[in-house]
Amino acid sequence: MKYLVMVQGSQADYDAMAGKASEHSAAWNEKDMQAMFAFMGSINDDLAESGELVDANGLGAPSETRFVSAGKDGKPVITDGPYGETKELLAGYWVLDCASLERVTEIAARVAACPQPEGVPSYPVVIRPIPEGPAVDA
Repeated sequence: MKYLVMVQGSQADYDAMAGKASEHSAAWNEKDMQAMFAFMGSINDDLAESGELVDANGLGAPSETRFVSAGKDGKPVITDGPYGETKELLAGYWVLDCASLERVTEIAARVAACPQPEGVPSYPVVIRPIPEGPAVDA
């Protein structure tokens, strides 16, 4: 079964990782960033070795986000980020092919243990199954 494993973050988190502290988060330093990248790299290496890794990526900051919706007149309405009404957005993801929900939960628990500086908010790691259905021809 395939699963989407997601980590969340806010613009303040991205700013903190760039060394800018706020009331929301302590600033990260170079050592903190290296520890986080090494930790995530180790997870990715293990998942690639086990054959469970389909895809994984961190995403750009919310300030680089764009929402496109249909307007009442049928024309697109485009809104750039960051969004005051949105606290957290998707910060990164893994697409995993795991034997069970229990296995993907073990992986998510490992992701949740990522090292970070004291005073940085913690977010849950979200698991969503990717249903296997009939293939869609393009």
